[in-house]
Amino acid sequence: MSPHSDAGDAERRPISVVGVSGSPTQPSRTTALVQEVAETFAERVGGVATVIELAPLLTELGSGPFRGDIGPAARAALEAVEAADLIVVGSPAYRATYTGLFKLFFDHVGQHALVDKPIVLTATGGSDRHALLVEHQMRPLFGFFQALTVPLGIFANEGDFTDYRVDSAELRSRIGTAVQRTLPLLAMHLRLDDELAAAAAVPAFARPDAF
Repeated sequence: MSPHSDAGDAERRPISVVGVSGSPTQPSRTTALVQEVAETFAERVGGVATVIELAPLLTELGSGPFRGDIGPAARAALEAVEAADLIVVGSPAYRATYTGLFKLFFDHVGQHALVDKPIVLTATGGSDRHALLVEHQMRPLFGFFQALTVPLGIFANEGDFTDYRVDSAELRSRIGTAVQRTLPLLAMHLRLDDELAAAAAVPAFARPDAF
């Protein structure tokens, strides 16, 4: 599954699925969730998943107010996100919103670099009381970028993990539902092969209990 060029030539490349974990710690449940979602999407679309952890980039990201001030690893991460076909973003809940590290990274992303780019929103928290982080904080941020945030966000609490690994059948089911519901949108946006686009067809709506 790969996008066609505007010229309609035969050259194809794998769809790039880039995950961004805004957790300031390692290991991280948020990173585990982003990895799981990115790899699930990549598997379904025949793409390649890459996950960027922001924790090791903190020093470089904070070295100056402008993009030209930051270090090479941070610049490479920004370029990977801007060039991605699909982005999976995630942050733990800190003081009822995403982390400062998450915001600092996206402060350096080009203002128009994410226009119409599909974005999958994920978040983690100690309990489900933090679940509205996805809708009330993350979705407006990417609205500023005029990105195409997919309708179904994915939230996970501490009980969904064991030893910093996704260990919940219910969470995996929700991830699968979110991916399946998103495939028709991606088929239109990325102009996928007809056969694979047809395979992305889903019912008009998911089960009421899917979330």
